[in-house]
Amino acid sequence: MTKNVALVLGSGGARGLAHIGAIEALEQRGYTITSIAGCSMGSLIAGMYAAGQLQKAKEWFLQVDEELIWRMADINIFSGNSLVKGERIIQELQKIVPDQNIENLNIPCAIVAADMINTEEVIFRTGSLFQAIRASISIPLFFQPVQMEQRLLIDGGVLNPLPLNIVTRAKNDILVAMDISGQDSMQLEPTPEKLNIEERIAEIEAKGLLIPQGIEDHLIAIEGKINAFREEKAKDLQRNINFFNLVDRMNDMQIQQNTKLTLQITPPDVHAVMKQYAYSTFDFDKAEEIIAQGHTLMNLALDQYKQR
Repeated sequence: MTKNVALVLGSGGARGLAHIGAIEALEQRGYTITSIAGCSMGSLIAGMYAAGQLQKAKEWFLQVDEELIWRMADINIFSGNSLVKGERIIQELQKIVPDQNIENLNIPCAIVAADMINTEEVIFRTGSLFQAIRASISIPLFFQPVQMEQRLLIDGGVLNPLPLNIVTRAKNDILVAMDISGQDSMQLEPTPEKLNIEERIAEIEAKGLLIPQGIEDHLIAIEGKINAFREEKAKDLQRNINFFNLVDRMNDMQIQQNTKLTLQITPPDVHAVMKQYAYSTFDFDKAEEIIAQGHTLMNLALDQYKQR
């Protein structure tokens, strides 16, 4: 049985770190990746792998913390079209992986972006690797679009978040997809536990602090009202939404629906799936955990493939 793989890496922000673990799982099981394609974060990992620099990229992501995330946020709110420019992360990566042309990479590599002027996908198979990646990761409203001649490019996930149709594939290659936008529901804040005033008072008094009897009686009397208020507030879905997760949710919904269509048109032989809300778009400080999840999920998908 052939063990050559045409690998496709999907769109999904920080969940894309799972692609690193997925690639490691494939190689550890003796598969040879002969071509690769990616979208958004998938394009970054695809490019690093095709350049032979995935290990360096992995080491860099493993040292990312919240402080570094904020330092890389080149704020751009006064432009009117994005929150950040998105250039600083590319500059940081170029410090460890020099730019090169896609056609000169170790294996065929395809990167997809979306042209918002001409409403069509743009596929990069030649030219600057980092310019292609920068276009492909341009999440609308978050990162500034990339202008190339008369095109204005945004995140490829808007049109083709799992680009199964563009990967170079030989006759006997196994088509493998790492899908990080699996069907899932938005995680709402849990309903808070009921407040038990008498238990809380006992805990406080056990520490040697005394609550005046009048205040104690008043708190016990309004306990039911406090619990009723908290339960009613928990039912308000609006409290789960702010500007950032609203935009993130809209983007995720679009990616999820487009991924479904892509899978129907070009079903892969191996389909590894991470749930869409397993991690948020910006959970880059959880790199080690996400990479490990990608490794596990790819192994499960390969086991299922072998059992057919």
